[in-house]
Amino acid sequence: MDIIQILTDELGIKRWQTEKAVELYDEGNTIPFIARYRKEATGSLDDVQLRKLVERLDYLRRFEERREEIRAAIEGQGKLTPEISAALDAATTLNELEDVYLPFKQKRKTRASVARERGLEPLALLIFACEKHYAPSIAEAANAFVDPEKEVPDAESALAGACDIIAEEIAQNATYRKVIREGSVRLGELVSTAAKDEDSVYAQYYDYAEPVSRVRPHRYLAIARGEREDFLRVSLRVPEETVYAYLEREIITEKESEAAPLLRETIKDAYKRLIAPAIEREIRADLLEVASDGAIGVFTQNLRGLLMQPPVGGRVVMGYDPGYRTGCKLAVVDSTGKVLETAVIYPTKPYEKIAESRKKVCELIRRHHVGVIAIGNGTASRESEQFIADTIKTLSDDVKYVVVSEAGASVYSASKLGAEEFPDFDVTERSAVSIARRLIDPLAELVKIEPRAIGVGQYQHDMKPQKLDAALGGVVEDCVNSVGVELNTASYSLLSYVAGISAACAKNIVKYREEHGAFRSREELKKVSRLGDRVYEQCAGFLRVSGSDEILDCTGVHPESYAAARGLLAMFDYTEDDVRALRLGGLRAKLERAGKEKVAERLNIGEPTLEDICTELEKPGRDIREGLPKPVLREDVMRLEDLKEGMELSGTVRNVVDFGAFVDIGVHQDGLLHISEIADRYIKHPSEVLSVGDVVHVRVKSVDPVKKRIALTMRAAKE
Repeated sequence: MDIIQILTDELGIKRWQTEKAVELYDEGNTIPFIARYRKEATGSLDDVQLRKLVERLDYLRRFEERREEIRAAIEGQGKLTPEISAALDAATTLNELEDVYLPFKQKRKTRASVARERGLEPLALLIFACEKHYAPSIAEAANAFVDPEKEVPDAESALAGACDIIAEEIAQNATYRKVIREGSVRLGELVSTAAKDEDSVYAQYYDYAEPVSRVRPHRYLAIARGEREDFLRVSLRVPEETVYAYLEREIITEKESEAAPLLRETIKDAYKRLIAPAIEREIRADLLEVASDGAIGVFTQNLRGLLMQPPVGGRVVMGYDPGYRTGCKLAVVDSTGKVLETAVIYPTKPYEKIAESRKKVCELIRRHHVGVIAIGNGTASRESEQFIADTIKTLSDDVKYVVVSEAGASVYSASKLGAEEFPDFDVTERSAVSIARRLIDPLAELVKIEPRAIGVGQYQHDMKPQKLDAALGGVVEDCVNSVGVELNTASYSLLSYVAGISAACAKNIVKYREEHGAFRSREELKKVSRLGDRVYEQCAGFLRVSGSDEILDCTGVHPESYAAARGLLAMFDYTEDDVRALRLGGLRAKLERAGKEKVAERLNIGEPTLEDICTELEKPGRDIREGLPKPVLREDVMRLEDLKEGMELSGTVRNVVDFGAFVDIGVHQDGLLHISEIADRYIKHPSEVLSVGDVVHVRVKSVDPVKKRIALTMRAAKE
């Protein structure tokens, strides 16, 4: 197997790109480092392409290892033939590999193995030969195998045991299994029926059948969950007569043979008892894997959109964690995330101390010049939103609010990290801080929470945890490194996602910072315990030191390219002071006139690196999230009852799923944009148009106040 060529074909790139990417990965380089600082080597493959490549590379290598394990196992039994070796080489899936290995596996006791122990294999070979004429007859031949001591009391028992051997041989034939598997996928139907006489969210699948080849991933995940929860019975329906006809053509060479009727019955037994259950398990496992991969893909896209939300910079934020009996917790946080003050108010049931609560909120707003209130969307959120909307109307200050997803906030609040950050706060106070910080810098706050707890996925609890965590961890890593991290303020949880930095190393960085004060340069990182040259190479470019005397330490320029950056400045008569004063507006124009290729050659770097250096010098310390749409800030609350068909609104995409997207339009109930209502053209998946965090203009299509359902559309209104 030419793994490099397979990867090249699947990713649609050039072979040299694949070879270099694999080489860099095998040398221990991280994906963010390769994507950002080895563009010339890989032809500018981005982090998404590189993650796909690495994931597939690891799978193909495991596949090759399994192939050789099977080959060695069969050879160890002295049964490896050129034909078997060729079949192993021809296998392209794990199922095909295991089919070849199946006859050689050490098995538990089966009906066929018992029959072999009773000496019935010669009779099985006689029947399987399917000759036109037998002398003596098969029935007479069976008499020779009668042996009460071996528990073969009569000819009928001997024939039954022989047929068990034949059935197992048929079931273990790799060619038969491959053809039947492919036919079952092509012609089979997935069927589900009600397992109990009870209404449920799975009612639409109580009488359901759909061709296997057309089952949508999200539908299969729903059906599989319904089966696990005992609401559904699920099976695979395959046209059995088609299977029998195929096997008979392959096995019964003489249709008029005395053995033919026996073989026909044995074929049915082999299929129903041995082949069909195994094939169904394999097909359903494949459906689950495809559906899981699709769901993980959607989750990762949503997570990327959420993490890359632009910070609401330069404002003091009040975090508001709603509640009933225990009150609503407030935390005022400055623009750097520092907690200024906390409080508890009781504007909701059962206390409803509205006047007292309003007074406290107004005091905090005036004392700390709060600009935005971030309200968690959990319990008592609706009442809290109304309370805040009414409260800010009484103020002359320009204060707005936004409802923030608090998914995972309780996880952080009760975590060891939460306790370390705020040892004197209770869990609800920590939650209010987390809600506020999610608005100030979503990325820095959300990395403290296990990604799957953030709640922007679909059926994430049905995924294989290891695979889901790897995919989501990769997204967090890519987001953190693409934005960059301020070395002197980052928590160790944020630092641990920087390329090359382990959790232990991140803690060492924080410890060094606590003992020696703020880092004065990137170079000082090398003094941190267990942060050697290799780790420094991988992480340095992604860490910013805003107080450094070296202006390039504040940019995404890697230390290995500092000489080239200085050479570029000198070439066009700029100084580092010009970089600090943001006086490099004309650099790109000068570079274009001089010719990028010539300049890159003079500086001994590639054009992609030159382009990146130029971008960083023009806007040192820039945040790539600046150009993304900001959260929709509100002054007043709308109710579901206020919505009318045809009403046009702005909203924020909260979640993207296979069948559409959920949009927050400010009524405390997300509206559904069905996939058919997202665009005037056909789209295969909502993610082609929408991402989590997008601010969109929608029109209300319908409202169901009883079921609290809102249907939205982005399609152009018909005249």
